Amino acid sequence: MAEEIDNPTRYIEGATKKVSVNVYERNPMARKKCLEHYGFSCVICGFDFEKVFGELGIGFIHVHHIIELIQIGKEYEIDPINDLRPVCPNCHAMLHKKKPAFTVEELVEIINDNR
Repeated sequence: MAEEIDNPTRYIEGATKKVSVNVYERNPMARKKCLEHYGFSCVICGFDFEKVFGELGIGFIHVHHIIELIQIGKEYEIDPINDLRPVCPNCHAMLHKKKPAFTVEELVEIINDNR
């Protein structure tokens, strides 16, 4: 035990490596239309960045694709009202915690079951 205190395990981070990934283009006008329709509160948990962070939070929210772009796999015409939803970063991460992603409705149910 004393050895562990004298010689703590070291954790090294920060090395660089090259990674090749596909990046899917997002249409900023689709995001804008989605947010004009749904507003800036998370449709899953109701979190509103402006209410919590004031001026710093104005306009901040993630926008989730109901059908993941990776599943579509090609360029397509998006309907901002039917295909997108505003979600906070925490809920967005939870939506993608499994493959395929949870639906918005499934995550709302999980939250409600745990309150």
